[in-house]
Amino acid sequence: MNPLSTKRVLVTGAAGFIGSHLTERLMGLGSRVRALLRYDSQNRLGHLAELPNLDKIEIVRGDLKDPEAVRSVVNGCEYVFHLGALIGIPFSYQNPTDYVQTNVVGTLHVLNACRDAGVRRLVHTSTSEVYGTAQFVPITLDHSRRGQSPYAASKIGADALVESYARAFDLPAVILRPFNTYGPRQSPRAVIPTIIRQALTGNVIRLGATDPTRDFLYVADTVSGFIAAATADLPPGTELHIGTGVETSIGDVVKIVGEILGKPLDVVTEPQRIRPAQSEVERLCCDYSRASDLMGWNPTVDVKSGITKVIDWMMKQESASHAARLPHEQYTT
Repeated sequence: MNPLSTKRVLVTGAAGFIGSHLTERLMGLGSRVRALLRYDSQNRLGHLAELPNLDKIEIVRGDLKDPEAVRSVVNGCEYVFHLGALIGIPFSYQNPTDYVQTNVVGTLHVLNACRDAGVRRLVHTSTSEVYGTAQFVPITLDHSRRGQSPYAASKIGADALVESYARAFDLPAVILRPFNTYGPRQSPRAVIPTIIRQALTGNVIRLGATDPTRDFLYVADTVSGFIAAATADLPPGTELHIGTGVETSIGDVVKIVGEILGKPLDVVTEPQRIRPAQSEVERLCCDYSRASDLMGWNPTVDVKSGITKVIDWMMKQESASHAARLPHEQYTT
């Protein structure tokens, strides 16, 4: 039996891409899941609406910027997975204040609530963006931090707070740093869905820079990393990378998609899709050896297999959407 079975666990950011997959896995393990969703006036469930047995999830609406709301939702939980954050890098240039308030101050509220509630483990979600362009690859935990966007800077600040609470208060928190997660349900604005969507409807792919490399991690492997980080015997403040250790350029993703679909694809570079000067992260590649050594985690899905899974999922979604738009047949007697 998994240690999380029957346990009350909280997932912040549960309606998001990774959060919904983690919630689904936790339900499969038999956890009693409480999901914190950011309040909106339309009462939307985000990606949670796509999950079966939704009635078995305790859904709580609130805002990470509200300390009392955070304290209330953490109370009674043994494990907390903190994924809630503003994540869109382009939008962080437009409204950096909201990113700091949500990602930094919101994390502070989670830390205080977890400390007061005496949780058994807090898994805090970091990002490979904290490193900026890699100074060496693969990136180890010794790599310097370099905020090349307001989003990255906000995550550096949040990570530092978690480290400080682990040291100062012995809070049983660990920092999990997934590299570039992709998979079903990802925002269509993300690079892999963007490429696939265009490839399914034509032969021209409109992108920004194609030379930057990323370490693409399939979402099922990311979720396995979260589960392992929650249940492994790790000292407070442990930092862990999860990734594949393989660099794949954006241009290579286009080639892989073309190979899978069996069609030539031409790339058109559009200036408005290019990041601001000094902001582009040119290389990312993960050293995940510590995660392998300390909790036995290793990636299982290579990038071509993962992209194939995403293409299959997107094609099924499009087919289902098309069927829903067809007019109903009229029968007469």
